[in-house]
Amino acid sequence: MLNIFGAASKFCDGVSRRSFMKIGAFSFGAANLTLADIVRAESSAPKPTRQKSIINIFLGGGPPHQDTWDLKPDAPVEIRGEFKPISTKVSGIQIGEMFPKIASMMDRFSLVRSIVGARGGHDGIQCLTGMPEGAFKPLGGWPSMGAILSKLKGPVDPAVPPFVGLAARCGHMPWADEGKPGFLGAAHAAFKPEGQGMSDMRLNGINRDQIANRKRLLTTFDRMRGQVESSEAVRGMDFSTQRALGVLTSSRLLEALDLSQESQKTRDRYGDGKPYKYQFDGAPTVNDQLLMARRLIEAGARCVTLTYGRWDAHSKNFDLVRDHGPKLDQGLTALIEDLEVRGMLEDTTVIAWGEMGRTPRINKEGGRDHWPQVLSAIVAGGGIRGGTVVGSTDRLGEQAKDRPVTFGDMFATLWQSMGIDPDLNPILDPTGRPQHLAEGRVIRELV
Repeated sequence: MLNIFGAASKFCDGVSRRSFMKIGAFSFGAANLTLADIVRAESSAPKPTRQKSIINIFLGGGPPHQDTWDLKPDAPVEIRGEFKPISTKVSGIQIGEMFPKIASMMDRFSLVRSIVGARGGHDGIQCLTGMPEGAFKPLGGWPSMGAILSKLKGPVDPAVPPFVGLAARCGHMPWADEGKPGFLGAAHAAFKPEGQGMSDMRLNGINRDQIANRKRLLTTFDRMRGQVESSEAVRGMDFSTQRALGVLTSSRLLEALDLSQESQKTRDRYGDGKPYKYQFDGAPTVNDQLLMARRLIEAGARCVTLTYGRWDAHSKNFDLVRDHGPKLDQGLTALIEDLEVRGMLEDTTVIAWGEMGRTPRINKEGGRDHWPQVLSAIVAGGGIRGGTVVGSTDRLGEQAKDRPVTFGDMFATLWQSMGIDPDLNPILDPTGRPQHLAEGRVIRELV
């Protein structure tokens, strides 16, 4: 609970310096880290010139590439499964029949069908960092892309965290990983609005259930702002602390999280992904989080991560894809359309992928098991060339047939799409040594 008016060492306006300094200790990964500390850590970041952002959609569990983006209609029945390929807006590109909306917009999307090097673990580490598990572990671990963006670019708006993680809690918590800050430290961890971060934004007796009452909330902000601006003690505080308070006295972040501000027509276009089926220990199909991600990017976030669905279908694989597929189809196309209409698509990269592929052979339970040998991804925006397919797999979807692509290659390309040359913009590790942002080459077919 946020304590604005401290009980000890109060200034004449009732604000204690100790309480003020603790205002906004958001859920950035350290219990005693105040927002002022975070602001100081970001103070050396270069000032932004043009906002480039990414929405990283993790399909936890690993979607079946043979039933989504890389169908094998000529394979034996025990391999090809129940779905038929459908033609898309781009001649020569076919995808699974559960994705008709994406098919109609294929000129905006591109597919990478030959990603190799998955470690096979049920987590999003490689999709969040582009690095193998354990990279730089003695130094604290390799930072996720969101943390690196926070370090290199800093906030676009002091009231909006540059890195936001929307992943809901899962029974298998590695699927809920929003991306760790690694050796960059807690100052560059993701802000989690569904965690302690939202609790810390409760003001003057307004609890989370009352946040939807926007008018009352904004009235509270206005009253607090007036009290703060009249305080000589506050005006004398250092710049970092004033910026920290700015997050709390601005309604911009809360407005971005408030989907009630969108028209019903827009919300219906995205859908809410309900009813949640086949969730078990994974994430729900959170279409509303795709809309929230767009609102956060529009408000100034540089990186938004979320986990969509539970794709670990060791049984009833085709029933799961019939449920998850159309929901993702609806939400992802609504997101791309929305970004395009608002003039944001060229500057916002959107990627959806999982940690592995699935076995070509269907098991006796009608499922597909783990297959780290190859996987697919779908990507759009950020200057990515649409209507393109990179790589292919063999007739059975077992191995990359040509143009194998590593996670390092994918991240080099994502960095390039955000206007950051991964070779010319290193980050310093804790020993002071510069490190390249990605261990791979930019995929020139895409950018």
